[in-house]
Amino acid sequence: MTGTVRPYRPADLPALYDICLRTADGGADATASYAELDRDLVGAIFAAPYAVLEPDLAFVVDEGDGQPVGYILGAADTAAFVKRFRAEWLPTVAGRWPAPPDGSAAEPATATELMTLLLHTPERMVLPDLATYPAHLHLDLLPRAQRSGHGRALMTAYLAALAAKGVPAVHLGMLTTNTPARAFYDRLGFHEIPVADPGPLTYLGRSTA
Repeated sequence: MTGTVRPYRPADLPALYDICLRTADGGADATASYAELDRDLVGAIFAAPYAVLEPDLAFVVDEGDGQPVGYILGAADTAAFVKRFRAEWLPTVAGRWPAPPDGSAAEPATATELMTLLLHTPERMVLPDLATYPAHLHLDLLPRAQRSGHGRALMTAYLAALAAKGVPAVHLGMLTTNTPARAFYDRLGFHEIPVADPGPLTYLGRSTA
């Protein structure tokens, strides 16, 4: 498909929520995993806060009608972003998805419970093993926008924006089972970063040069 990469606009926000949900199941559509009232939850963690808090690092693929079909979003300084997430973003959505009860030891039983836990624990993003890769990113494309060079174009725009801010390196966390995504990032020069107890994720990084 044809399309161009452009900076994010506030009017793009609903599309970012939609794209995030429709690629949240290891790159596949996760809509069926959430009740209708909870379908913005994934985007409230992995898309919207970046667009709202760091819009200058948000880029989308536009088919020509103004409608995004993919995006790259991120934070220049993960530790600083986590503080802003808790102070500025979380209060705007916590009423819709309240934190689990204090002291709750129950394992999340549904996708909504898991995502709610992640929403209320942004500090999980700060890992000592990633300290030399201060920035991080999220890149998602709808299926019709994949394998058309758009992912590479989004990454080029994002890395240039980070470099202009003097950020030396960036990381991302991806589901280890998402082998097509791993192959894509390998082609873009990312390498694996050893992380203690990574769970279901693999962490990748590269310089912004």
